[in-house]
Amino acid sequence: MDLNELLAIAETEKNKQKPIRVHCCTSTGCQAGNSLKIKDNLTNVVQESGLSDRVEVVGVGCMGFCGRGPLVQIDPQETLYEEVTPEDAPSIIEALNGGTAKPIQGDSQHPFFARQMRIVRQHTGKVDPESIEEYIAVGGYQSLYKAIYEMTPAEVVNEISKSGLRGRGGGGYPTGLKWATVAKMPGEQKYIICNGDEGDPGAFMDRSVLESDPHLVLEGMAIAGYALGANHGYIYVRAEYPLAIERLQKAIKQAKKYGLLGSQIFESSFDFKIDIRIGAGAFVCGEETALMQSIEGKRGNPVPRPPYPAESGLWQCPTLINNVETLANIATIIREGADWYASIGTENSKGTKIFALTGKIRNNGLIEVPMGITLREIVEEMGGGVPDGEVKAIQTGGPSGGCIPASLLDIPVDYDSLSNIGSMIGSGGMVVIDQTTSMVEVARFYMQFCLEESCGKCVPCRAGTIQLHSLLDKLIKKQATKEDLVKLESLCNMVKDTSLCGLGMTAPNPVLSTLKYFPEEYEELIQEHSFV
Repeated sequence: MDLNELLAIAETEKNKQKPIRVHCCTSTGCQAGNSLKIKDNLTNVVQESGLSDRVEVVGVGCMGFCGRGPLVQIDPQETLYEEVTPEDAPSIIEALNGGTAKPIQGDSQHPFFARQMRIVRQHTGKVDPESIEEYIAVGGYQSLYKAIYEMTPAEVVNEISKSGLRGRGGGGYPTGLKWATVAKMPGEQKYIICNGDEGDPGAFMDRSVLESDPHLVLEGMAIAGYALGANHGYIYVRAEYPLAIERLQKAIKQAKKYGLLGSQIFESSFDFKIDIRIGAGAFVCGEETALMQSIEGKRGNPVPRPPYPAESGLWQCPTLINNVETLANIATIIREGADWYASIGTENSKGTKIFALTGKIRNNGLIEVPMGITLREIVEEMGGGVPDGEVKAIQTGGPSGGCIPASLLDIPVDYDSLSNIGSMIGSGGMVVIDQTTSMVEVARFYMQFCLEESCGKCVPCRAGTIQLHSLLDKLIKKQATKEDLVKLESLCNMVKDTSLCGLGMTAPNPVLSTLKYFPEEYEELIQEHSFV
């Protein structure tokens, strides 16, 4: 395939599309609400109403407003229907045919959507994730062509570096620096890995991207392969994401058929193939060295670093590991340019970030916002605040993150600001906690998660998390003394400083942050008798 053929496919697909498109969400969340039946009913009503010549029903990916699903949107009017049932299909189509039926509720200018800026999620809810032609029609794979024919590998790496993109899966390591390190490593064999082992409680960003726009991730991986001299990529996805796996498999097959993956991509000398590896659900396999062990067929245990994966990774070859959201940014950066991307966000945190906004909040779901927006804007404006009561804290970053008190809601959401107050962006979990929730119980919940997910290889994490959980349990049962509280903080610091991998190093964060910002809740649980 050459560029003219790609553009011809795009034009043909655009001409095929009907003037009115009824977008029905078919992501995992909405499927749980019977959205496949809703889509079938909408299709049947369109046919029965004689509207097939100008109306088409399309299954699309996640629209983001997950707490109000199943969702149906009419384009180009952008009328949004929420909490749709199969029985609502006739009234929705009646409205298209000049009837008097009104939207069930909601519209695309709702505060939940108004503050968003979509880069990674630009196509989600708009295109059929199972159709490569629809992805090509919105410009898909043109960035890959541009990289291969208009840029040298070094220029691609430099463009990613200039953009200021940082890793979206954890600590925010500069993506361009990681790419440059792999690019300069000698060796004929290099690998690209997409880390889709999303395991944080309450987080579903990567799942949504893989389900809703799989080709965007594949294109990002292929561009990385070209830039770094790699010809083989792996997508590591947890088995709990069957729909994401199914759509990735279809997308890879479609891309191979069109010559966009495999040998001689775009009739060039560049070869790149992608395989899927399915994880068994171990949280620790989100850590990059454990993930590579798992891909190699070994037990998913972390290994000491250095050497880092960029130098000696998968099968001792130089390896790039980026998470789903990081790779989903690549095609747009190549298309729009580094300067455009760098103009979004803050000085040290460029671009946008997807968050899974959950917990005690009116409007929950996925949001994509520019870096630097405040927690207050997210929680109170977009999220609509707590239904009954007031915000007590925001937990960000999953088990690796911390709990931020309501007094700090005006802090900007970026890597440095959250790190400075004892939390982190992490993969993007954001859980709203109200006044009825005990922060000590929140800390115990996350510690329970970490002790169960510890691989057990190093003593500080294996034994330390158990001891920390035991102390928290003792506090909640009101059996602890002041000595136990001193021991709790000391043990947190020991586990943080001496664990082998990121799971153990960050496991104490929810405890340390709640000790810092909510000390009175711990003190209230202390027994009065003490020898200190």
